[in-house]
Amino acid sequence: MTVSLVYETHSITTDNEAGIATGWLPGQLSKEGRRLACELGERRRDDNLSAVFVSDLARAAETATIAFAGSNININYDSRLRECDYGTFNGAPAAELNRVRAQHIELPFPGGQSYLDVIAETRDFLTDIARQFDGRRVCVIAHSANKWALDVLLLGKRIEDLVAAPFEWQPGWEYTLEAPFA
Repeated sequence: MTVSLVYETHSITTDNEAGIATGWLPGQLSKEGRRLACELGERRRDDNLSAVFVSDLARAAETATIAFAGSNININYDSRLRECDYGTFNGAPAAELNRVRAQHIELPFPGGQSYLDVIAETRDFLTDIARQFDGRRVCVIAHSANKWALDVLLLGKRIEDLVAAPFEWQPGWEYTLEAPFA
């Protein structure tokens, strides 16, 4: 059996607009981000979702709250869906983070974690989802590092290639998670 997984990034934040790498800082949606969160809800409310899983960081939680306000879809917050912890780079200019990103695939950011750590957290999350939602459809709302982790784990892409390229936003990505996942 399989789980149909739709992935959405959190909406645009004031940090995104200012060129700041938020990392594990909470962040908050901008006016445009709140508008896009409403659009996400319009796209996904009637998408036959069994549940929504969301990073527990404020910007992702705010996105889900706006998108699914008034719906009966169960929203679950999960710390395993957090952005990569950039450690001392949390809140740094995004351009500064982008220059050192490829150095932290295996080596954790100073005071933070590595991209392999994010992949391991995402693998653990997917193992649970595969067990609990076999044959159903779920939505995940998280961050760029989690999208890359899904691409590595479910599509066989290389994390080295993903972190080297600019993140390309789109209104959702579709994945198939084979159950059981390990």
